[in-house]
Amino acid sequence: MTTPTLTQSTGAQFTRIYSYGAARGDLIVPNEDLVGPIDSSDEWIQQRTGIVTRTRASAGILAVDLATDAAREAIEASGVAPELIDLVIVATVSNVRQTPSIAAVVADRVGANPAAAYDSNAACAGFSYAVTQADALIRTGAAHYALVIGAEKLSDMVDPADRSISFLLGDGAGAVVIGPSATPGIAAPVWGSDGSKADAVGMNATLVDFRDGIAEWPTLRQEGQTVFRWAVWDMAKVAKRALEVAGITADDLAAFIPHQANMRIIDEFAKQLKLPESVMIARDIATTGNTSAASIPLATHRLLKEHPELSGGLALQIGFGAGLVFGAQVVVLP
Repeated sequence: MTTPTLTQSTGAQFTRIYSYGAARGDLIVPNEDLVGPIDSSDEWIQQRTGIVTRTRASAGILAVDLATDAAREAIEASGVAPELIDLVIVATVSNVRQTPSIAAVVADRVGANPAAAYDSNAACAGFSYAVTQADALIRTGAAHYALVIGAEKLSDMVDPADRSISFLLGDGAGAVVIGPSATPGIAAPVWGSDGSKADAVGMNATLVDFRDGIAEWPTLRQEGQTVFRWAVWDMAKVAKRALEVAGITADDLAAFIPHQANMRIIDEFAKQLKLPESVMIARDIATTGNTSAASIPLATHRLLKEHPELSGGLALQIGFGAGLVFGAQVVVLP
């Protein structure tokens, strides 16, 4: 019997980001509120991280709620009717319910039901990974319009007495709508992982350990120096490669939007990339904190609000974190 030839779909030749939306935690938490349990000071935190305050969400607000608010703003700004969105990806590590996904709930809340929907766990590189997936799925014809969200409520995952990471973390969500474009709007990614360093950042126990009374509620921990060295040296190389893959130089950029992990890392990036003074650098961490998968879209949203002249310019975004994982690409700002 002759095997029939399958039909494979094809989609748009190019894609772009149409719009951004953002939602931050409703509480502003200054360093002074956190220094007691870690025996530290406001000055120490600012010197080491550049964080002055961070946003955190009240007890009744979950990551799915932040994701919904950010998504609604992005959809409204995009001009795309929600029922036309047929793909929803939420990058997150803080869905307190292992299932169902945040994405499926958000798709229904915003009027995109029955869009394909799933969560993606790539930690602080999650937004970059999700943008890459949305771009690829639209160009293959598997989707037409995508809603991509980075959403975290990391305050549910911290030990107030932990000096390694707890004071860095904030809550928020950033969203984008991605769709077809007449010209390239999302460059190919430079992405990957190094699981040999998996213990450098992550949870200190499993839910099974917690259930069996072996451990307290699992919280995030990190080996600060290991992560700092990896981010400063290895990730600067990834950022440079992302420029090469996009066929541009640092001089062509309008903005640089790194994961908001630490102000010292951001400053070192700028030096190694030899960014000209004309390039705007996102520094949202000072008042939002480190929001993992949400940090890049939140930082971009703020940058565009404060500097609308960046619209249409090129931005280099790079995320990196637990896994260890990384992802970078150049995008055209809406």
